[in-house]
Amino acid sequence: MGAAYHRGELIVDAVAGADSGTLFPIFSVTKGVTATAVHLQAERGLIDLQAPIARYWPKFGRRGKEKVTVEHALSHRAGIPQMPDGVTPELMADWDWMINRIAEFTPVYEPGTANAYHVLVWGWILGEVVRHTDPAGRSFDRFVAEEICAPLGVTDFHLGVPDADLPRVTKLHGGNEFSIIDEYNISPRAVFPGSDVHNQRTVLQAVDPGAGAVATAGAVARIFAMLAEGGTLDGVRLLSPERVATFTRPRENAHDPDKVLPIPVWFGANGFWLGGEEGASDPLVGDHREVIYSPGAGGSLAWADLRDRVAVAICHNDMDTPAVVEPERTFAPVVRAIREIVRERERR
Repeated sequence: MGAAYHRGELIVDAVAGADSGTLFPIFSVTKGVTATAVHLQAERGLIDLQAPIARYWPKFGRRGKEKVTVEHALSHRAGIPQMPDGVTPELMADWDWMINRIAEFTPVYEPGTANAYHVLVWGWILGEVVRHTDPAGRSFDRFVAEEICAPLGVTDFHLGVPDADLPRVTKLHGGNEFSIIDEYNISPRAVFPGSDVHNQRTVLQAVDPGAGAVATAGAVARIFAMLAEGGTLDGVRLLSPERVATFTRPRENAHDPDKVLPIPVWFGANGFWLGGEEGASDPLVGDHREVIYSPGAGGSLAWADLRDRVAVAICHNDMDTPAVVEPERTFAPVVRAIREIVRERERR
């Protein structure tokens, strides 16, 4: 399933082997939406990205995490990429259990010094910051539903699939092996982001802000279209253009190798992967520096091209789809077709 927007207009909504209402687990594509939630709160003056997380979540500020900032977390430099010992799908679905264990973490890397992709834990860290800074005291899933999805008219993005929508969720296949450097229990087998875990009802209905959203490609593309339009879509403004422009800023020491991912990566300071870095950025998303994107396990992908005002989301259920290191990606023909549609529109 793929969907694309250009200049705020839906131009592609294509499916194969599914229909436009099929819901797909999107794994770490979720991170782009969670980062957006953080920036909503920052835009409102409720979060200072340079402030310690402990300012908003006091119990977090212990065991060497006192100076971990919100930006450290957004940029995967918080030094705590690990998941709690003994985690299971059921415990991962227990928000309070997760945040209480995370509050007790001791950094495995000095905070702010190492690039280390926080594969799973990232979402609970930042989701809890959003929850603590929400004057209404809402759960993170409700915050996203009411502050991002509802204003944009998005109905098929779920952090926890309702019972009534479970029959619409596609079944995943494969993807149970991934070559990450897992010295510190970063992505343990019991909750590994593949089909064995993410076909489970418990996981589909969990609130996992880092890797657990379930959505249609159209829903994801619409959220990223808001970003591609500088924070406003169809007259609804969620973020200022000035803030969205900061999303292309690389993280500190961005050229340092990531201690978790076995491939070169080019990551931003504000929660998104960045385009335009030869040999590190995903070539599918474009070849210039005004692209932000969020890739997910098994090849799910969403990006916003801020220069050309294009947003694309690709969702699927074959978790063994070749990844970024492959010379010809499975979805490269789809992306080429989208780019041709955009070029034709720009010639008008």
